[in-house]
Amino acid sequence: MMNRRHFLGTAGAMMAMPTVAGEPSLRALAAKKGILFGCATANYELKDGDFRDAIIRDAGILSAEYELKRNAVERTRGQFDFAAADALVSFARDHAMKFRGHALLWYHSNPAWLEDAVASSRNEKLFTDYIARVAGHYRGRMHSWDVVNEIMLLSDGRADGLRNDFWMKAFGPGYIDTAFHAARAADPNALLVYNDWGCEAGAPENDRIRAATLKFLESAIARRVPIDALGLQGHLSAFGPQVDQAKLRKFLDAVKSLGLRILVTEHDVDDSGGPSDIAVRDSAVADASRRFLDVVVANSATSEILCWGLSDRYIDSGGILRYSPRKLPLDRHMGRKPMWYALEKVLS
Repeated sequence: MMNRRHFLGTAGAMMAMPTVAGEPSLRALAAKKGILFGCATANYELKDGDFRDAIIRDAGILSAEYELKRNAVERTRGQFDFAAADALVSFARDHAMKFRGHALLWYHSNPAWLEDAVASSRNEKLFTDYIARVAGHYRGRMHSWDVVNEIMLLSDGRADGLRNDFWMKAFGPGYIDTAFHAARAADPNALLVYNDWGCEAGAPENDRIRAATLKFLESAIARRVPIDALGLQGHLSAFGPQVDQAKLRKFLDAVKSLGLRILVTEHDVDDSGGPSDIAVRDSAVADASRRFLDVVVANSATSEILCWGLSDRYIDSGGILRYSPRKLPLDRHMGRKPMWYALEKVLS
């Protein structure tokens, strides 16, 4: 049964949907399943009229690629700049889209001053005040927040599997609980998310990540940490480790049994290592996406699916690859690729 928060989140997705004759939008198809479909974007991308039109058509929810990371919001200590993020939130509001905040607490993409300040003072206010300021600024306007991002790293050797980053070294694992409580106080009606990668594929290493993630979630819920959802980033590989649907289904069922929602927050499919033949690469990308999302969408706890971008136009290969990456639903000319049609089929 759809709860009130979920209904309010998806109701806006049914509004203001531009159409292409004879074909539905991903936004509309997802909304019929009670799911928000969308993508990450940035202000510079929205200056391209054809991309802007594609976003308006297919996305019912947006997140910011860079504009809400701490190195963009608080480059200088104590000086907050919300202008870029505000512009994205306003664009979403103007087109009846929801918005999700990415991310309040992360070991990466921080201002240069932060890590030394944390190590020297070990003062929790360095992150609780930040969460209060940022989540408070958007109070009532965010559908969901990635409260903590990428906290799991088994290779760091901790028994609990948690990443031994500068937050952990300064505050111990309790910083995660504190962050969620601070976020709940600052924006009480937003969905609070633990967001990470590594639970999607079927390799033995992924088995260990899934087990550690479930153990963490069970423990956090027992401590009454206000976690509402698990965010699966959904970064897949077309020619590398593949999704094991049975393992993924079992894992997502376990997450659902904890009373948590499931989000896909950054979905794309890496096509590196494949042949130069575009048709072969596109087919492999679409198949990887379909196999993953078939399982995700079948789970009734799933409430959001976002791609990490919508078009390949803005992917920078860094000159490393001998071809342009084709990781997303639309090509560089906003044409629909097999991945778009795989999404259409899954959502139908």
